[in-house]
Amino acid sequence: MREGLRLWLLLALLLAAQMAHAAIELTDDRGERVTLERPPQRIVSLLPSLTETVCALGQCQRLVGVDRYSNHPASVRALPRVGGGLDPSVEAVVALQPDLVLLATSSRAAQRLQSLGLAVAAFEPRNHAGVLRVLEQVGQLLGVPSQSGAQRVWREIEAEMNAAAQSLPAAARGTRVYFEVNSGPYAASEASFIGETLARLGARNIVPGELGPFPKLNPEFVVRADPDLIMVGDSNAAAMMRRPGWAGLRAIRAQRICAYTPQQSDVLVRAGPRMAEGARLMAACLSGRGVQP
Repeated sequence: MREGLRLWLLLALLLAAQMAHAAIELTDDRGERVTLERPPQRIVSLLPSLTETVCALGQCQRLVGVDRYSNHPASVRALPRVGGGLDPSVEAVVALQPDLVLLATSSRAAQRLQSLGLAVAAFEPRNHAGVLRVLEQVGQLLGVPSQSGAQRVWREIEAEMNAAAQSLPAAARGTRVYFEVNSGPYAASEASFIGETLARLGARNIVPGELGPFPKLNPEFVVRADPDLIMVGDSNAAAMMRRPGWAGLRAIRAQRICAYTPQQSDVLVRAGPRMAEGARLMAACLSGRGVQP
């Protein structure tokens, strides 16, 4: 009996050791297979939403470098900067000796970094389901159990989004919204994570999803749609007034424009763990608390 117990314990220890050293494998948003021998301890993140995802999973301490736009949470501002996410300094990344580089699918650096022997994983969620999926996949790469990592973060996001929706007065529901991402003008459509948040809040997006998540619009499209409310970064708000026909938009005539600060815009346009904070900003705008005259 005692010998059998010792054998059972030995087998359990061997199994645990095998699991601890089992390779981590998944397919990233490029369709590329990513394989890691063990959870990475030195991570460079080249996309702000991925930086925030690592930290939301409780693993900020593994970050050793970030892109120039990663600024949340405050602790990442002290990390080395390696340039822009699309075209980082490859030399600066390599010098940090990462065992994983996280970047956007649109980054031009992935192939070069891989050719230098670095492990690379690319993620770029476009909607709510994508944010949850990336939380799960980054958690898998980092060896963070789903229940205490991705699922915990997602439950918090869902609860806060529901609270934001419930805070709105009935009169705010059905408001026709134009959300401008940048001055292209590029808009957030119904198919984007921003559009899905607006729908959760009971608003109506004037930009249909079939145009893609973030389509570039002919300004005349917005004139014809004539939204009730406009959400835009404050740096682009003034330029709107100079577009032909826009001064006559009902949202502009009624001064129903929410002009967001750069810090607020960061929250709103990043598909990551701060989506619920973005929902609160949008809810404040829809209720009239965030409208700037």
